[in-house]
Amino acid sequence: MTYRFATAEKTVLSKERASVFFDGIFSDPRLQHPEGVAIGPDGWIWCGSENGEILRIDPDGKRIECVASTGGFTLGLAFLGDEALFICDLKSAAVFRLDLVSRQLKRFTQDGIKIPNYPVIDIQRGRLLVSDSFHPETPGPGIWAYDLQTGEGGLWYDEPMMFANGLALAPDGQSLFACETFARQITIIPILPDGRAGASRPFVTDLPGLPDGIAFDDHGDLYCGCYEPSRVVRISGDGTKVDIYLDDPTAHLLAHPTNIAFDGSALYTANLGRWHITLIETDTRGTPLWKGAARS
Repeated sequence: MTYRFATAEKTVLSKERASVFFDGIFSDPRLQHPEGVAIGPDGWIWCGSENGEILRIDPDGKRIECVASTGGFTLGLAFLGDEALFICDLKSAAVFRLDLVSRQLKRFTQDGIKIPNYPVIDIQRGRLLVSDSFHPETPGPGIWAYDLQTGEGGLWYDEPMMFANGLALAPDGQSLFACETFARQITIIPILPDGRAGASRPFVTDLPGLPDGIAFDDHGDLYCGCYEPSRVVRISGDGTKVDIYLDDPTAHLLAHPTNIAFDGSALYTANLGRWHITLIETDTRGTPLWKGAARS
């Protein structure tokens, strides 16, 4: 298959703006090939590992703690304010819910979803939206929706996608942005007044990399961690301009980055290819997602 890359205007930041925030190759517990990363309401950086551990790292990057474990392979994470953390798990083909007060971990969803990859809190409508990657080589549906209280739900967006991956609600909450990794595309799905999925359209195509995780900054630009090659891409809010924001041709500092998370001017990336979390000192600012997912 031949891909035509979108024209990137420039590389915005030098590699010197990135550093290893926490190296977990010899830590106890170890940080093993993290895929998900999120900023918690406690100010710690939370992530998962290939053995199902749910970990948190203190803001100074000096301590790591295992909070719970699914026993599987943890993927995307989403905080419901300071109440709970939702965790996608590859082995169980399910989403788990971690109570942040009791630290009790329970399976949240029932059978049906095939590869739950990334969750996002739709607080306006009281539900959790979850991408289903379906199969690495076969397009399939799509996006699931689950009630935040009961875990009941089903397929919300049933059109085939080419490995649905990272998600982000639009700043106004009226549409969902979804990575289609092997289409090198980010898709917009409108959310209709009754909560159903509207007709989707491409937001940006032919990206210069495989899009995995996405996050908006406070100005409405969209940032995307690309699994291959190892880079972060910035996309203007109207989708007309694509910049390579930070690039690592060696794939060591950025080592197949997946999910990304803003905490003010800091942008954290998980690195599925290695054992660390990367910190990028940006030229912008972004609000941690848990703040927008807190109940009023």
